[in-house]
Amino acid sequence: MTSDEHVAVVGTGLIGTSIAMAARAAGEEVRGFDPDPNVLARASERSGLQAGGSIADAVAGTSLVFVCTPVPNIAAVVAEALAEATDAVVTDVGSVKSHVLVEVERTVPRGDRSRFVGGHPMGGSERSGPDGASSSVLDGIVWVLTPSSATAEAATVQVSAWVEKVGAKPMVMDPFRHDRLVAMVSHLPQVAATALMGLAATEEAGEPDILLLAAGGFRDLTRLAASSPQLWSDILLANRAQIAEAIDLYAKRLSEIRDMVIAGSGRDVERAFTEAKEARLTLGAKPTVRTGVSVLQVAVPDRPGALADLTACLGSGGVNIEDLQIVHSPEGGRGTVHLTVVSSAADDAVRALQGRGFEPVRLA
Repeated sequence: MTSDEHVAVVGTGLIGTSIAMAARAAGEEVRGFDPDPNVLARASERSGLQAGGSIADAVAGTSLVFVCTPVPNIAAVVAEALAEATDAVVTDVGSVKSHVLVEVERTVPRGDRSRFVGGHPMGGSERSGPDGASSSVLDGIVWVLTPSSATAEAATVQVSAWVEKVGAKPMVMDPFRHDRLVAMVSHLPQVAATALMGLAATEEAGEPDILLLAAGGFRDLTRLAASSPQLWSDILLANRAQIAEAIDLYAKRLSEIRDMVIAGSGRDVERAFTEAKEARLTLGAKPTVRTGVSVLQVAVPDRPGALADLTACLGSGGVNIEDLQIVHSPEGGRGTVHLTVVSSAADDAVRALQGRGFEPVRLA
């Protein structure tokens, strides 16, 4: 398969290398540059991109440039890419959009800004660097596009078409609205995980056994605390007003639950948990099935092929898995899988699993 698109990636970390891999899978020529030669070499080996010796070398003759650098560097790299690749559309993948837009407007001539489309693929993980990259990082994700008033409509159409081609879902959004929303659902979870992990680590000084008691819930909630400190410092400082408001709202909600507990109001506590549970059950399912899903908890042995047995069992029973999460036991030897299925298929799923020796527990 071949494509007329010639793609460049500037910044070959997790997202940049994943974009390169997706572009290569779509039959496109890909060149890349990273200021760290070791990172660039690993990205080239993993994705098949052609390494450039400079930004100018990487973007020359390309039709689409992805700027995947840390947020503080995006505007300067965008300006250089637009100047060097005069026929290319340039987009970025920064987690903060209004800050980038302001900086681009300050540093890039308005005529060149017609070829810039702000972007933010809502994918990734706590991992960093090209070694954790995969084209699957982009599969099915929402990819926000934030064109400015200076952006040509054709530029937005071009980026949107590429996003759809690699299996993601483009969504055009005002950059300031984007920053307000991601502060709540992306940036705040990182802050909460970091604060909780930091609190537990501090408590460990007086209670050295505390982390030995950390079960699946704690591990799930603090997974994001393993993310890149420098990356998240840059993101939070660039979106400081919005994240400060999100933290205030979260602190208010925590205080409300604390007051319910102190008052001994079991009914209010249960209602708060019920409302959150109902909202969470809609999160993992595709939009077409959000009105009715069930969650099954299944214990599985920690051995090769165990997950394949479970999914094959449901497949043979004609049950589609809408979402799947795995929680490993800290003691080893077993794990827990949470399966989300359409409610109408829950009984079939239970029967199929029981027929293969599994013991599913229906949580909802």
